[in-house]
This record gives sequence, structure tokens and C-alpha cells, in this order.
Amino acid sequence: MKFALITVILLSSIGLAHAASADKGRALVEKANCASCHGAGLNAPILPAYPKLAGQYPDYLYYALKAYKVGNGNAQYGRNNAIMGSQVQSFSDADMQDIAAYISKLPGNFVVKK
Repeated sequence: MKFALITVILLSSIGLAHAASADKGRALVEKANCASCHGAGLNAPILPAYPKLAGQYPDYLYYALKAYKVGNGNAQYGRNNAIMGSQVQSFSDADMQDIAAYISKLPGNFVVKK
């Protein structure tokens, strides 16, 4: 009986996952002024050390944002960058998924080298 109840609860929660919204992501990107470092269309960084983001895979973008939020407090999953760390602190997981959805749809010259 317990197993059946747990199974029903788990299966009913599957549809509750966040469906990322590129429109919400665009608003968040504009509010955070991401283009001030990553350049026009998030594809022309102001410094060579800053990455081009346009067209990047949404999963990669989401996990990168999440790692910046964790910071260097977690050596296995965190990323240490003062600017990005402060930028993402106010974003929820849903916000970061929305941002990733938006940026991944931007035209860019992102290339995967094999």
C-alpha cells in the first residue's frame, strides 16, 4: 500500500516541473544588463576573457549559472567569479532556466570543436 501511494505521488508530481520561458528570460537578461559584459546579442563580449553566450546549450547555461550561485564554497560544483556570483544571487532556479532558454535561442556563432 505504501509503495502504491508513493508511486502515485511521484507520478503526479512529474507535470509540476518548470517549463522554461524565453520571454521571461529575456526580461531577466535585460534587467541584469548581461550585455554590458557579454556584448550585443550576448555574442560580442567586451573582453576576450568573457564568453560568447548566444546559441549555447540551455542545460550548460543553466548549470553554469547555478554553479556561479553556489560559488567557491563547493569545490566540486561551484564557480568562483565575483561579478557573476553577485549577478545570479537574486535568481531562482526557475529564473535561471528562463535565462538559459532565452540565451540558447539567440543567434550566435557558437561552435563545438571536435
